[in-house]
Amino acid sequence: MHRLARTGGTAELLRWLAGRAEGWAGVVGPDGTVLHAAARTAGAMVPDVAGLVAESASALAERGVQAYSVDTGEHTALLFPLSGFSPGGFSPGGLSPGVLSPVLHSPGAGDPAAPVLAVVTPRPVAAGLATLLADVVLPLSLCLQAETLERKRRRVDLAESRGREAVLHLLMTGQLSIAQQVAGALRPRLPDPVRVCVVECSGDDRDEVARVCVDADGGRSWIVRCPVYARHLILVMPVEDAGDAGEKAPEPGAAPTDETVAARVGDCVVGVSEPVPLADTATGYRQAFHALAVARELPTRHARFGVSPDPALVVGPAGRRWADELLNPLLTHVPRRAQDPGSQELLATATSWLAFASHATDHLKVHRNTLAARLRLIGELLGLDLHRLADQSALDLALRVRATPAPACTPEVPSSAPPFPCASGTSQAAGGLDAILCRPAFRDWADQQLAPVLGAEETLRTWLRCGGRLGPTAAGLGISVPGARKRLTRLETVLQRSLLRPPSARYDLWLAFRSRDLASAPR
Repeated sequence: MHRLARTGGTAELLRWLAGRAEGWAGVVGPDGTVLHAAARTAGAMVPDVAGLVAESASALAERGVQAYSVDTGEHTALLFPLSGFSPGGFSPGGLSPGVLSPVLHSPGAGDPAAPVLAVVTPRPVAAGLATLLADVVLPLSLCLQAETLERKRRRVDLAESRGREAVLHLLMTGQLSIAQQVAGALRPRLPDPVRVCVVECSGDDRDEVARVCVDADGGRSWIVRCPVYARHLILVMPVEDAGDAGEKAPEPGAAPTDETVAARVGDCVVGVSEPVPLADTATGYRQAFHALAVARELPTRHARFGVSPDPALVVGPAGRRWADELLNPLLTHVPRRAQDPGSQELLATATSWLAFASHATDHLKVHRNTLAARLRLIGELLGLDLHRLADQSALDLALRVRATPAPACTPEVPSSAPPFPCASGTSQAAGGLDAILCRPAFRDWADQQLAPVLGAEETLRTWLRCGGRLGPTAAGLGISVPGARKRLTRLETVLQRSLLRPPSARYDLWLAFRSRDLASAPR
C-alpha cells in the first residue's frame, strides 16, 4: 500500500483495491459525486454508487461510526469515511448487511464533509477484505491530502504567473502607475531603469531555467513566462550598477545575470536590451527580441542589442503632431455599448497585434474573431487599411511616438524641401508621414539602418513588398522557400534584428526604405 501511495497515489491504490475486491473502488464526496474511481475491468457492472453513498452518508454522520455496509442483492458495498480515521480492531468476519460495524470510534468519524472510500464487491465478501480496507484508509487519506495540496499549489503558481503576466502587459502598454500598484503585492519590486532579457529555452525546461535565473541574480529580476512563445522567459532586470534598496545586490565582479544564465544552461539562447527606463519596457522587449535573433547564430548563444536609435526619437515636434492627429480618433473613441472595447483596449490591441501578429490572441487572451473585429474597428476609426504594410508601419510609428517622452525627440530642423505626396499604398490618414520621413535626422537614421545590407536590398525590398510572407517572397526572387528563409536568416545576423518572427523589424525597414526613396526622388 505504501509503495503504491508513493509511486502512483490515489489512482494506483484504488486500482489495486478494485482488483483485490474483484469489483469497484472509489472515493466519493458526501453529495454522492464520484471523485476518483477504478474498476477491475473496464466494463464492470456495479450498482448506483452515488445512490448508495447518499443512502449511507446520513447514517455515517448521525451515528458517528467508522464504517458502514449495505447489501444490494448480488453485491455488498463497504463505505469508510476518510477523515479523522484511527486504526482500530476490525471484525475479520466482515460486516453484516445494513448493520453498523463494531469498530472503534474517533472524534473525526462521521464528519459530514468527509469523502468516503466506497468498495463494491460480489457477495459473499472475501475474508479479510474489511480489515484490508481499514488498513488502506490512512495511506489513501494521506494521498488525497497531498494531491489536494498539490492542486492548490498549482493554482497559486498559476495565479502568480498570471499576475506577473498582467504586470508585464501593463508595462508594455505604458500603464506604469497601475503596473507598479499591482506589482506591489508580489516580489521583487519593479526596478528602474531596467534591461529586458528574453531567454529561449528548449523543450519543457522553462520552470527550471526560471529557477536558474532566480539563483543567478538573487531574485532581483522580474521573471515572466512569455504568454506568446511557450519556450520564452522574459526578465525585467535592474541595470547592473543600479542598486536596489532591500534587494540582494550582485557581488563585485560577478557576471551579469543574462551571461550567467547563458553559461549555465547549455541549450538556451539569450537576448538582452540596452538600459531603458521602466516606462520604456516595450522598447526594451523589442530590442531583446532582436538580440535573440542574433544570439541564435552565435557560439556563445548570447547577444546584447547594438546601439541604434528608435525612429520615434528622430521624428521631431512635427512628428509628434502627426502622430497625435493620426491617433486622435482612436484616443477619443467612446464605445456605444458598455461591453464594447474602449480606447485603451483598442490601443492595447493595436500594439499587441503589431508586435505579435496572429499571436496577439495569446497575448491578449482573446478569441481570434474578437481580435479581427477589433482590428476592423481600429482601421475604420483611423482610416487605415491594416492589410497594407505601409499603413501598419505608419500606425506602429505613431504608437511608438506617443509612448516616447516629448523631450527625448530630436528638435525640429527647418527644411526648405517641398512636401511630398502620400506614400504609395498608404491611406490618406497616414499621408502626412512622408514629410516626417524627409527630415534630415530621419534620413540619417534610415542610412544607419540600411548601411549593413548594401548590396542585399533586393531581398529585403521583395520581402517587404510581399508583406513579410515567405512564399510570395521566394516566388518574387525566383528561389525556393528554404532558400528565401536562409537569406533572411543571414540578414537577421547582419542587421542584428528579427525578421522571420514577430516582433519583426519590417516596420522599421519599410520606413527606412521609404525615407531613402523620398530623398532620391526628383523634386
